[in-house]
Amino acid sequence: MKRRALLQSAAMAMATTAAARLAGGDEVSAEGAEPARRRLPLSPDLVWDKAPCRFCGTGCHVEVGVQKGKVVAVRGDLQAEVNKGLLCVKGYHVGLALYGKDRLTQPMLRKDGELVPISWDEAIDIVAQRAELDGFALYGSGQWTIPEGYAGNKLMKAGLGSNHIDPNARLCMASAVTGFLSVYGVDEPAGCYDDLDRCDVLILWGNNPAEMHPVLWSRVLERKVAGEDVKLIDIGTRETRSSGFCDHVLTMKPQGDLAIANGIARLLLERGTYDKAFVDAHCAFRAHGDKPTLQGEAISFEQFKEGLAPYTPEHVEELSGVKPDDLRMLADLFGRRDLRITSLWCMGMNQHTQGTAINALVHGIHLLSGHFGRPGDAPTSLTGQASACGTVSEVGTLAHGLPGGLLVENAEHRKEAEAIWNVPPGRVNPKPGHHTVEMWKRFCTPKSQGGDIQTIWVMVTNPGQTMPNLNALVAPSRKLDGKFLIVSDVYPTATTKIADLVLPSAMWVEKNGMFGNSERRTQQWFKMVEPPGQARDDAWQLLAVARRLHDRGHPGMKDKDGKFLFDVAGPDGKSVPVWEWEHYYDVNVDERLFEEYRKFTRFKHKDLAPYAEYVKARGLRWPVIQHEDGVWRETKFRFVEGEDRYVKKDAGVQFYHSTSKDDRAQIWLHPYTAPPEVPDAEFPFWLCTGRVIEHWHTGTMTRRIPELWRSMPNAYVEVNAKDADRLGVKNGDRLALESRRGKLELPVWIDGRGAPPQGTLFVPFFDETMLVNVLTLEAYDPFSKQPDYKKCAVRAKKVVST
Repeated sequence: MKRRALLQSAAMAMATTAAARLAGGDEVSAEGAEPARRRLPLSPDLVWDKAPCRFCGTGCHVEVGVQKGKVVAVRGDLQAEVNKGLLCVKGYHVGLALYGKDRLTQPMLRKDGELVPISWDEAIDIVAQRAELDGFALYGSGQWTIPEGYAGNKLMKAGLGSNHIDPNARLCMASAVTGFLSVYGVDEPAGCYDDLDRCDVLILWGNNPAEMHPVLWSRVLERKVAGEDVKLIDIGTRETRSSGFCDHVLTMKPQGDLAIANGIARLLLERGTYDKAFVDAHCAFRAHGDKPTLQGEAISFEQFKEGLAPYTPEHVEELSGVKPDDLRMLADLFGRRDLRITSLWCMGMNQHTQGTAINALVHGIHLLSGHFGRPGDAPTSLTGQASACGTVSEVGTLAHGLPGGLLVENAEHRKEAEAIWNVPPGRVNPKPGHHTVEMWKRFCTPKSQGGDIQTIWVMVTNPGQTMPNLNALVAPSRKLDGKFLIVSDVYPTATTKIADLVLPSAMWVEKNGMFGNSERRTQQWFKMVEPPGQARDDAWQLLAVARRLHDRGHPGMKDKDGKFLFDVAGPDGKSVPVWEWEHYYDVNVDERLFEEYRKFTRFKHKDLAPYAEYVKARGLRWPVIQHEDGVWRETKFRFVEGEDRYVKKDAGVQFYHSTSKDDRAQIWLHPYTAPPEVPDAEFPFWLCTGRVIEHWHTGTMTRRIPELWRSMPNAYVEVNAKDADRLGVKNGDRLALESRRGKLELPVWIDGRGAPPQGTLFVPFFDETMLVNVLTLEAYDPFSKQPDYKKCAVRAKKVVST
């Protein structure tokens, strides 16, 4: 049986059983996707519609079966290019995420230490009152839909004149963005998932797609099973489920990727196997001066070559642990023009105190070797959240950003935003707000000591579990007078448990929505079922607060013409009171918000089609251009003539947002830098954190899906067998981990799913009963401000039962 069929059989067997249980039918067996699909309980009132999966940034499309007002079935969408009918185990169970027994169904306010029910009217009034005060911040998410994120951004920047809005994506993809910006002058991948079908070599830079992006991984494995010659190389700090399928596994020291990348580049130059013609035509060289900036300073080819001189294979081995022959093997592959090479990465390179640097270096290897611009030749960052690209990077829900890649510090960009929003000049604040770590640090600091953030409204995320160094960046706020935490979510979480005000939200197909996935694909879906109780759309919550501020006389809630900032007109041209829940779905608010947002997307050539085009499609990859025949067509490969309509005729490749203003991409020189914290005699182990295939992020949704919870009920610490012997522990024993920031006890899993090298421990972060982020370090990249969850120092001791 092919691996694809095997994956389908295992996942569908669980999913169809769950669907039968939801529909009240008998258990259904499954031998494969199609037979199982035919056996799903059907009736004349079962209605199917399309939606992207709610979970990761792959953006798989699902068909959702609704019967009697409830989601009863989910199947992979055969019309979708992303997943071609296949889903992972989470995707097949996504419908069950709606139906946990403890859904939040009414607003709750903390009184005398307890959360008690209140009305929506009172809840909206409380949020509006807090928003009128200084120090109000909005903490959003890569799980916001595009219209939700746009509404939040507009509320803060066009309405309140504040840039104190930042997303949880600051913790997961910010370094990928700054890497793209420093190299190309614009963010997000130039290639797409089609590269996985065409590459001869796939290099994994510190990621584990077998568990994190299994549907994409299956595309490559299917090629190998079919007999294609595809070489897979895994570079990481521990062996994972992906490693077992790879031809080469290179285990490196934490942060050794910087040295490896420099070592490859040095060998390409030393051997003369770099692509001189491509570099001469399309590239320039860059390094940091005395005052490092994201743009850097121009250097010559000779200066670049000189900067790489120390990175001999032997020195790279000292820094990274990777053997010289393995480094030479990588350089051999990049030096061959007859091969097509795709690099993939995710959190391993992004959650890194030198994340911008390593992102730029991997892009640089591809540019230096000419492995760019052909299908299968691509440096590609993957994202972990369903719309980290669409709602964060593109909509600009960042403390320094505006929609469409514009910046608050740029006067022309502010002018364009104010024109689109029809607000007076000067409404958009030129000073960036606090990035995520700083926002929460200020929230945990008394106002008298510089803690200028007094209120945070958290939407669609769980910082009480995901922030690094929780004991410093979350817990202190709960003991300070005047600090107020608002949380909009669907289930009780580590964050709702400490909140002052909790607002129940609709999720996924309980509302209209749009996501943007890792390959620039914008996706749309319609509401299919009602949310439970009084749960309501996040976009409605934002608009209701804006209207309440308007009614309380806040001047920022009117545009230049005196209209409500979020005025929505119906077909008759009259304003619709969408801030009233009973009228919110009288019109398609998503469409109105999206069409306004579209105006921003042309500035950086991220053009989006009209909303109606996404209704018809299974997503479209931007830039989406209307051609001479009137048809809107997507772009698979950016910067390439014949693929990207913005590339000039006869240019071949054109980096039209070049930071050097000459259509050239920048190849960076970034020296190796040691991690900010390394093991020592007191804290002798490395600690790495991450995810598992069964659960997504903090498990808020997946831990309420019985089949997934039973498969992986709790977190653990993965321990090398030799370390386990030395510590005197066996499987199931409890190990006490302690860092300079906190302590945690976990059950032991020797070698686990992965194989950590001696001196390394791994803990997944999905389990709210075992908060690994009391241990992690809040040190962050100087440009992206993204913290490093992949390496800190801990000590370990067996817990002896008494």
